[in-house]
Amino acid sequence: MTDGEMPASTAGYAAEADALVAPYEALTLEQVHRQFLDLMPDRPGRALDIGAGTGRDAAALAARGHRVVAVEPVREFRERARLVHPDPAIEWLDDALPELSRLAWRDVSFDIVMLTAVWMHLDAAERARAMPVIAGLLAPGGLLTLTIRHGTVPPGRRMFEVGTAETLGLAAANGLATRRVLENQAAIIPRPGIRWTRLAFVRPGSRRRGRSRASAQGPDQAAVRTDMVEKWRAGEDSNSRPPDS
Repeated sequence: MTDGEMPASTAGYAAEADALVAPYEALTLEQVHRQFLDLMPDRPGRALDIGAGTGRDAAALAARGHRVVAVEPVREFRERARLVHPDPAIEWLDDALPELSRLAWRDVSFDIVMLTAVWMHLDAAERARAMPVIAGLLAPGGLLTLTIRHGTVPPGRRMFEVGTAETLGLAAANGLATRRVLENQAAIIPRPGIRWTRLAFVRPGSRRRGRSRASAQGPDQAAVRTDMVEKWRAGEDSNSRPPDS
C-alpha cells in the first residue's frame, strides 16, 4: 500500500466514519469477544488489532495492560479513534492487509492478534497472501482471534463469502493450531440474515503466565470515553442502525 492509497477492502467506511463511531463504541470487547475471553493472555504483553476501526478493542486491550499496535487504513477512523481513546499505550498505524507492509518489516511479535470483521473484506487471493503475514507476527503461544460476517452486504461495501474450511486450512498451512470454531453465530445485536463465524488459533509454544494489570477502565477513563463518544453522537440521525458485531 502506497501513501494516500486506500485498499479496496475498506470501501464504504470513510464516508460512514462519523456515523459509525457511536454505535461501534456502544459495545464492549467483553460483549463482542465473550467466546474468546478465556483464551486471552493472562498478563500484559503486546497486542495487535488489525482493522481497529474506532479503537474500541485496542483501548480495552490497553486498559488490560497491553501495549497495542492498532492498524487502521481508514484515515477518518484513525482521527476519530485518537480523540475517543487518547491512550499512550496505543500506537496507531496506517497499514492494511494483505501485506501489512509498514508493520511486517519490524522485528516484533505479538501475544494476541485480533482480526475482527476484516477477513471477509479480502478476496481469496488476498486471504492466501495475508495469513502467512499474520501468522508470522504471532509470538509462541500467541492467540489469533478472527471473526467473519455472513449475509447481506451493506451498500457500498466490499465483502466476500468465506468458508470456515478455507480459513482453517490457511491457518494450519502456516503453523497455527485451531483452538475454537464457532459457526452460525448470531450478532450481538441480532439482524435478520446476518450470521458470524468466530475462530481462534494459537502459535504452538510457551506463553508467559501471570496476573494481568487492570482488567477494565477506571471510572475517570470511562467518563472521558463516554464524553468523547457523545460528541460524535451529537447531530447523528437518531434512526441510524448499530453495527453488526
